[in-house]
Amino acid sequence: MEAELKKIIQKTKVAILGSGSAGLSAAIYAARAELEPIVVSGYEEGGQLTLTTLVENYPGFSDGVLGPDLMTDMRKQAEKFGAKFIPVKVVSFARMPGGFRVGLDSGEEIDAACVIIATGASARFLNVPGETELVGRGVSTCATCDAYFYKGKSVAVIGGGDSACEESGTLSKFADKVTIIHRRNEMRASKIMQARVKANPKISFIWDTVVEEVLAGETKLRALKLKDLKTGKISEFPVDGMFLAVGHVPNTEAFRGVLDMDEHGFIKADKGMRTSVEGVFAAGDVADPRYKQAISAAGDGCKAALEAERYITSLSDKK
Repeated sequence: MEAELKKIIQKTKVAILGSGSAGLSAAIYAARAELEPIVVSGYEEGGQLTLTTLVENYPGFSDGVLGPDLMTDMRKQAEKFGAKFIPVKVVSFARMPGGFRVGLDSGEEIDAACVIIATGASARFLNVPGETELVGRGVSTCATCDAYFYKGKSVAVIGGGDSACEESGTLSKFADKVTIIHRRNEMRASKIMQARVKANPKISFIWDTVVEEVLAGETKLRALKLKDLKTGKISEFPVDGMFLAVGHVPNTEAFRGVLDMDEHGFIKADKGMRTSVEGVFAAGDVADPRYKQAISAAGDGCKAALEAERYITSLSDKK
């Protein structure tokens, strides 16, 4: 029993928390720099790209690439250079003499001289029947990623903030009809964003309404079951796609009270991915409330790893 309860301490120069574009890019660079990184990959390895189908806006793939395949290849590349992966979840984070301690839900702990946080952000879902089952088959959380697939079609955007306006504007360049569905009778978006979508002839609105269910056809999304919050009336609204724009939740719970964050919980980081704590770097969606793209996250991961290498070198110079 004592052996079972004993925590296993692994030590490394760099612990990378997360296995999406940012974490895997950081792992590739850190491993090539012989920093022997340990990657805490989580249970959903690969991040949000594993929930997508064809990715056409990642450089280097003229015919596109499947999101899960891209993440698998990036992991193989990191492993090739010596990165070690642990498929568990981070539950705690603390400063320790000479570095940091990362607690895992497996009972293990990792001691690291420096840490790259790339735990990402999770798109907020509606939690209605049929929604998650149709992700990649009509349900999307990224217009920039998927708008191209809705040329000449009808789509709905759920939300009422700036993100909903941005998603709608992007979709209107491809879709014939974009309908914003919002639970209130007015938008929360900035005035200039509201004016922009209201002036767009392709964009219309359904107010005081929520999605009750996402309805499937034979292979993909067929319609949305809507509820009018004023009258209680239930109706079906045929669409080819539904885009969620109700926000993202950064996966930063384990780091609260240790690192500076904005009002939404995103970690504050400078251009070098440095956080408020020396030796801790943040990359990708966990520190990016704006762009949330695989390519920008990969760039962040690269920068974080390069800065981590410089940090480790500076520690050696001080000895």
